[in-house]
Amino acid sequence: MIGRAGLLLILALVTFSCRNTEVGLDGVDLDAWKRDPGGCQGQRGAAADPLQRQREKLLRLDENEIVSILGKPDKNELYVRGQKFYTYYLDPSPGCENAADSARMLIIRFNAVGLSSEVYLE
Repeated sequence: MIGRAGLLLILALVTFSCRNTEVGLDGVDLDAWKRDPGGCQGQRGAAADPLQRQREKLLRLDENEIVSILGKPDKNELYVRGQKFYTYYLDPSPGCENAADSARMLIIRFNAVGLSSEVYLE
């Protein structure tokens, strides 16, 4: 007989295995986005408005799903209580030769269980 813990484990496995991680961001060329780390080539700037309108599509996704969609973050910051922030530059970042004075950024906050809980453009 399966115990309560076993039943919860099976339920969790079924729930997470059925998640649909195919997130489409209309108006965002994700291939060009991934080929432009740090925003140095200026390919990400056009994605600002579509990302602002569709940022809720990136909520409640885990870190691996976000990296699968947007690629490796330009900056990864650990915060208190297991929180993380991923930063993606839309304009040339401070590390680029053509760095913008105030580069726009997409910032994704992950809670302690690794799910995106806040998505905003700054």
